[in-house]
Formats: sequence, C-alpha cells, structure tokens
Amino acid sequence: MLTILDRYVLRQLAPPFGLGLLIFTFPLIIPEFMRYAQDYFAKGVSLIVVGQLIATLLPYSLTLTIPMSLLLALLIGFGRLSTDREFVALQACGVSLGQLLRPVILVSVLATAATAWVYMELIPVGNQAFRQITFNIIASSAENEVKPRVFFDGFPNIVLYARELPKTGGWEGVFIADNRDGEGASLFLARRGRAVVNRDAKTVELVLEDWTRHTIDATGRYAVHRAVDHGDHLVLGVNSAGMFPAGRVLKGLREMSIPELKARMAELRASGAPIDNAAFEFHKRFSIPAACLVMGLIGIALGATNRRDARMTGLVLGVAVIFLYYLLLFFGQSTVRGQRVAPWLAAWLPNIVLGAAGVVLFKWRDRMVDRVPIPIPAAIRRRLAAGTRVIGGGWLPFGVLDRYLGATYLRIVCLAVLALVGLFYISTFVEMSEKVFKGNGSWSMLVAFALFKTPDFLYYVLPMGVLLASLVTIALLTKNSELVVMKACGISLYRLALPLVAGAVVAGALLFVLEQTVRGPANRQAKMRRHILDGGTQQTFDSLNRRWVVGQDGTIYHYANFNPQAGHFSGLWVYEFDADMQRLTRRTFAEQASYSGDDWNLQRGWTREFVEGEKTEFSPFASTRRALEPPVHFSTEPPDPEFMSITQLRAYTTQLAQSGFDVVKQQVALQRKISFPFVTIVMTLIAVPFAVTIGRAGAM
Repeated sequence: MLTILDRYVLRQLAPPFGLGLLIFTFPLIIPEFMRYAQDYFAKGVSLIVVGQLIATLLPYSLTLTIPMSLLLALLIGFGRLSTDREFVALQACGVSLGQLLRPVILVSVLATAATAWVYMELIPVGNQAFRQITFNIIASSAENEVKPRVFFDGFPNIVLYARELPKTGGWEGVFIADNRDGEGASLFLARRGRAVVNRDAKTVELVLEDWTRHTIDATGRYAVHRAVDHGDHLVLGVNSAGMFPAGRVLKGLREMSIPELKARMAELRASGAPIDNAAFEFHKRFSIPAACLVMGLIGIALGATNRRDARMTGLVLGVAVIFLYYLLLFFGQSTVRGQRVAPWLAAWLPNIVLGAAGVVLFKWRDRMVDRVPIPIPAAIRRRLAAGTRVIGGGWLPFGVLDRYLGATYLRIVCLAVLALVGLFYISTFVEMSEKVFKGNGSWSMLVAFALFKTPDFLYYVLPMGVLLASLVTIALLTKNSELVVMKACGISLYRLALPLVAGAVVAGALLFVLEQTVRGPANRQAKMRRHILDGGTQQTFDSLNRRWVVGQDGTIYHYANFNPQAGHFSGLWVYEFDADMQRLTRRTFAEQASYSGDDWNLQRGWTREFVEGEKTEFSPFASTRRALEPPVHFSTEPPDPEFMSITQLRAYTTQLAQSGFDVVKQQVALQRKISFPFVTIVMTLIAVPFAVTIGRAGAM
C-alpha cells in the first residue's frame, strides 16, 4: 500500500517523466521525419504512408528515451525537493533516502517493463515494417527518383537526364544514354517522358514522346530514328531486377524476435558458425530494459542537489549518464566482435559498471544532509566579483536586472543546447555503430561524421534551447514571486523581456552565421562519410568521379577519368544540342583531352555533326582544338541547396532563372534559409507570455 509520502513522490516524478519523453523523443523523430518525408512527399507518397513510416521509427527512439526520461524525472523531481528544502525537512523528520526508494523502485520497474515490451515486441516489428515500406516506396516511385538537371543512374546501364519536372508529372527535355550494348551505343532525346511501373508484372518502362534515337551497330553504322508524329510513343524497357522485394525483406538480427534469435543461435551453433553477434543481441534485449533499474538508483543519488537550476542541470546529467551507458555498450560490442569477452558480459557491462557507481553514490548521498559546497579560492572570488563590476558599469546599457536575467538565461541556454546536442550524439552513435561493426568504416570515421554533423545539430537545437531558456527564466521569476515584486516596482513585462529578446537576436545571428559559413561544407563532409558508412565508396561520392556533367550552355559531357590538377580527360564524349535540347547538333569523342591555354586539345577521336537532326559527314581527327568548359567546372561540386550558403544559393537561383528554368524549389529553399534564423525571436515571443500564465506551478 502506498503511503502519502510515496504518492507525493510519484506526483513529483510524473510530470518531468512525461515531459522528458516529449523533449527527448521529439528531436530524435523530427530529423528522421525531415530526412524521409520531404523526399517521399516529392515522390507523391501519401501522408498516411509517410506517417506509417515515421511511426515505425518511434519504438527505436523510445528504447533510448524511456530510461533517459526516468533518469531525468528522478533528477528533476528530487532536485525540486532539494531546491525547496523539502528534502532537508524530510531528513530532519527522520526520513532517510532509503525510505524514498519504494516509489523509485516502483517507477523503475514500470519503466523496465515498458522498455522491455518496446524492445522485444515493437522494435523487431517496427524495423521490419520500416524496411518493407521504404523498399516498396523505392520500387513504386521510379519516375520521381529523377531530379531536374541531375543525372540519374538508378537503372542498370542507363543514364537519364531531364531539364525540367513539370507539375503535371513526368519529365521535360529528356536525354537518355543507353549503354547496354556498349559505351555510347544508343542515345534518346525526347520532348517529354515518364516512367511506368507495373508492380504485378515487376516491370519498369520509360515512355518517350516526340523522340529521336541515335544508334551505332556492331559494324559502326550510324542511324537516326524519329517519331512519326506526336502520337508516336517510344517504350524503352529497363532492367528492374532488385527494384521489387521478393516476398518479405530478409530480417536482420535487430528485426528478429526473441524466439527467432534463439532459433538463429541454434542454427549457427549447429553449422559450427560463431554465435557471438546473435548472443550479444539476445542478451541486449534484457540488459537495456534492466538499465531502468540502474537509472533509478543513479537518479535518486544525483537528484539531491541545492542548485536553483536543478531541472536543467538534471537534463544535462541525464544525457551524460545515458551517453556513458551507450559508450560502455559499444565498447562491450567491440570486444565481442574481437571475441575477447563473452557476449553476456559485454551486454551487461554498462549495467554492472553504472549499477556499482549508483550504489556508491546512493550510500554517499544518504549520509549527506545537504550538498557539499565546492570551495572557491578567495583570489578567484575577487576576480569574479571584479569582472561582474566591469560588466555592470561603463558604456554597456545593461543594468543589474538585465545581468541577473541574462545570466540565468545564458546558463539555461547552454545547458539545454548541451543536453540536446548530446542526445543527437547518442542517437548518431547508436544508429551508425552497427555499420562500423559490419566493417563499412572505422570508429574514427564515425567520430568525424558526428563532428561534421555538429553545426547541423546546433542549427536545429539552438531554437529549442532559446525556447526552453525563455520559458524557464520567466517561470522561475513567477514561481519565486520575483515577477510580482518587479511589477510592483514599476518594471513592465516588456522591459523584463528585453534581455531575452536580445539573446534571441544573438542566437538568430549565430544561426545565420552557421548557415552562411560552416553548415553547408560540414554537411557535405558528413554526407560523404555517411555514404561510406552505408556501404558506398569515396569514389562514388566524389565529384571528380561523377562522369556525367552539364555545361553552362547545356552541353553534356561524359568521361571515363578526369585529372583536375593536370587538366586531362580520358574517354571524353561531348554532346551538343539546340536551344531547347530537342535536337542533337554535334557529337564528339576523344580518347584523350588536355587543357591548354583557353581551350582543349582533343586527340584521336571523331566528330559527327547534324543539321535538323539529320546525320552528316563523319570526321575523324588525330588532334583538334575545341573551346569547352574549363577544368574547374568539372571539379566543382554539383549545386545542392543543402550544401550551399545563402549567397551561393541566391546566385545559383538567379543563374537558373536567367536561363529560363523553373526555380520555385530553389526559391523556397532560399527563403527557408533566410527565414529560419528568425525562429529564435518567434520562440521568445511565444515563451514569455506563456511562462507568465503558468503561475506558481513552476518551470516544468
């Protein structure tokens, strides 16, 4: 039977636990939603399917956020008891820390059961459903995989390029290189085109309207074929092998249930294969839910603190402990891969280490009536006091009240940003560690990926930090009746909000600086490393190995190899078109090409010119000079709004608009980059009046 004290403690833990689930789960879901939803909406995928896809990611996030929310609830709940001196009063009445364990154990057991259910039941089903849905989307949206002015090579031995993607669907200004019969064997030009996918027959066909076909047969005979009229459609079948799932997608260890894991271990044992990985996954299904009990012990031990900002400090402590937990888990998994530690010990290692630390902390805290003050040398105290006087005087327009609010606001912003960025780090390492264990990359590459993603993390976390800081700062004033005193002294809410708005402006300026400087290049580096960790190679990501490039005048270049330092091509093809890309005007091939002066020296090749699409005389050459794009054009990364600054994107959008292209998507991306930094001011204007209305309920 629960006592009054037990029920009181449970009431203190329930709100921060629920809030923790929202605070921690929301940042983990939103980046994945943005990663998948934007592309899938562009592919014409319905909102219901995208919602189902995101729902499959929720169980995976909950296994992280339930233990973290439990730890946060204990740190904040007991931190409030300590801050309001209720914990001191309880100890004065003879209530020890051990007597408060009963409600903590109850909450921890419930969290353990919830995590176990999510980890053992929902995650295998969710992971399998996620893979199946994404595979089906890719298989049924071949047409929308093509992006304007970007070469698409998703079909085997076929490269497709489209100048525009009209709103009515399909493509406009289509160029297709069909190399199934050899390099440069067939070329297709079409005014319009589209992809037709038949899932029942498992076929993919490209339908071209107002088309022209250029072919070279085995004897070297060149032929040009045209559509008879506008109703003459050309249907080009493509190899769809691998695009359609054969039955259900095969399950990995993470997608298997407990019985399936046992069966897999028995199968591996019978065949003589090592079972370490499967055994580690099996024991992890029990060790991670049991971590809630460890978090309960650590939470009550660390929660008793007298800091006035105990809630936000608890947020940081919670993230730090969870980060340490998964760091130990990754270390254990590495030792299992090296067959140096038994799988059961590696899976339970974080619980053993943190559990022992929790017992020590609990015993130490149980003997403490109050927190032990950290002694600060007198010289440092004098230096801090002198620094405060300098800040308050002179030309700075901020008074004592501004400094008081600003210090609280800045401390909470830093704590919130630190905690939320740490949460992103945990999510990144948990998600990507499996790729390292599969041998797709090294731990140093994973660390580099996380570091290069840091500007992006900060870009999305800083507005949340501003929101939390504004809410908590004003809420603390309201809870402690300081706001009433300030209003009684004639200080309006507008004046109180001034330092918070100033902080929001500074945060917005920082977002603008991140967008204008490091975010784009850092995202490119992070994407390259993720490409490698996903199983790709640096060569397939590198711009120097694109092999297909469009010139500024619409000329298409294709090459086997390119050396930017020497300005040298091997196996260079050049395709030149008329103004609207409806007809091929000249086609050139050169075995070698070298840049010299302002033009290129093409060696051992041929040129074939066309007038109104008709073939003309074939002209071989030993050496000739041509004015083509300079080498820097081929070594420059292809334009992508994700990797461009505001200035670069504006210039690129203007260039496309002057060339007659549809630039709606680029304009939207540009305005989004410009508008996003203002979100910090919006967050502050929302937070301040909202925080005032919560009354004495407190910052939570």
